[in-house]
Amino acid sequence: MRCARMPCWPVLIVLLVAACSSAVSAEPPEAVGQSPRSQAPASPSPTPQASPSPPPPAPPAVTVSSFRAADGTRITLARFSGAVTYQLHSGSSDPGSRALDVVQAGPSVPPWEHQMLLAAFNGGFLLSAGDGGYEEEGHVIAPLRPGLASLVIDTAGHAQLGAWGDGVPSLGTPVYSVRQNLSLLVTGGRPSSSASDWTVWGATLGGGEFVARSALGQTASGDLVYAGSMSTSPADLAAALVSAGAVSGMELDINPEWVQLDVSSQPGGPLAAEIPGQNRPADQYLVGWTRDFITVLGY
Repeated sequence: MRCARMPCWPVLIVLLVAACSSAVSAEPPEAVGQSPRSQAPASPSPTPQASPSPPPPAPPAVTVSSFRAADGTRITLARFSGAVTYQLHSGSSDPGSRALDVVQAGPSVPPWEHQMLLAAFNGGFLLSAGDGGYEEEGHVIAPLRPGLASLVIDTAGHAQLGAWGDGVPSLGTPVYSVRQNLSLLVTGGRPSSSASDWTVWGATLGGGEFVARSALGQTASGDLVYAGSMSTSPADLAAALVSAGAVSGMELDINPEWVQLDVSSQPGGPLAAEIPGQNRPADQYLVGWTRDFITVLGY
């Protein structure tokens, strides 16, 4: 072919470019989102691993020991650990009908509870003394007061011990029962500043410092520790609780008729009176009692 008035090479260049473009467009396009051919295929995602189950709680147990104070006082200690829960019971006289008309846990341990019973111990002062409030099974029998030492039991039977409204109960706790008594005897893992002044810890039989007394503490791990003696002082009780690892503690009832601790070696087993010289028999809370008390149940 001959080209008029101009060389033929521009036409040839155009033809070559068109041919190259056709060759490139013949390559099949990659799918949208498809990895380039030069990349290796992605490895499969690892199979999710199930979270490990929490370990089961330790078996329920009561560890009984004694503490010898510097003045020679002997105090019985009982630490409750493992799979245990707590139940506040109303006494037939105190709180009496105010509570018994509306609550289920009354002056004696029922058969179903006896099957799980690991221990039982006394509650606090007479409500008429005005040294704290009382709530049982969601019913407020005596108004709860901010700042007072409080044993708080939730709907699952677990316990907290501290000053009411000052971290106790913890946020979101479904409160079931509360027993208050005086101010804290142990706070921050140390005896309170008033522990050494025995005159602020209740009226004693005969007006002396060394009488039957009891107290309850809680360790950093959450175990409750009961302390009791037929002759001791508030300061000695505080020292005993601290020696057992308590970070908080409260005095419970005082004077010989009311201080009582009964313990079984296994849930539902026979009870034994643990405080040397205590007045009441080991089955007192089984047959019924006039004052409030707390049971420790193993599951």
